[in-house]
Amino acid sequence: MSDLRITEAFLYMDYLVTGKYIQLKAINHLDYMLHLNCVSGPKSSMTTCFRALCCKGPPPARPEYDLVCIGLTGSGKTSLLSKLCSESAESVVSTTGFSIKAVPFQNAILNVKELGGADNIRKYWSRYYQGSQGVIFVLDSASSEDDLETARNELHSALQHPQLCTLPFLILANHQDKPAARSIQEIKKYFELEPLARGKRWILQPCSLDDVEALKDSFSQLINLLEDKDHEALRM
Repeated sequence: MSDLRITEAFLYMDYLVTGKYIQLKAINHLDYMLHLNCVSGPKSSMTTCFRALCCKGPPPARPEYDLVCIGLTGSGKTSLLSKLCSESAESVVSTTGFSIKAVPFQNAILNVKELGGADNIRKYWSRYYQGSQGVIFVLDSASSEDDLETARNELHSALQHPQLCTLPFLILANHQDKPAARSIQEIKKYFELEPLARGKRWILQPCSLDDVEALKDSFSQLINLLEDKDHEALRM
């Protein structure tokens, strides 16, 4: 059996609606049981290998959640989402209208609707809130005082919007790698999150493109909130 090489290919689709772009990815998984069991003789190894390939069934479906991602232009929304999708930094183009990305995680798929943050676009944000199950708000922690004030007003508006006020929020203080970046405590105090968001489910996390693991951990915390909300709905 020295020439036996068995590879399982599990295919999944990550769709990216930015233009008409659909990306297929293949994850190859080598069955290590082959190495452990194919040493006891041709007949038993054939049986073991067949069972390993054919009897374990398909992996369970991952839940999907529809999220809306908002923030001012330059806050880094597109770059962060592209990083999570393992896209090349050279292909990142700032979103002017809206785009949708399917961001895959081990235990869930997040269908993220990103809305452009320009002045003439923000007034239309609320038209795209319907159907959202969670909110991602990205702010530039190193921005000017004027932009930070605008970001605070937009976040306050989102937290109190009828279609969003009961949803989990992930608030990302981006560009923490810049010298002028404000700390999480400074952001929390300036944005008045403690009194404003009392009783709501929200997470405030620092982030930058340099620390993708911390970024993934922030989204994992959001997924936990989304799962908790699902469980509450089932109990009702």
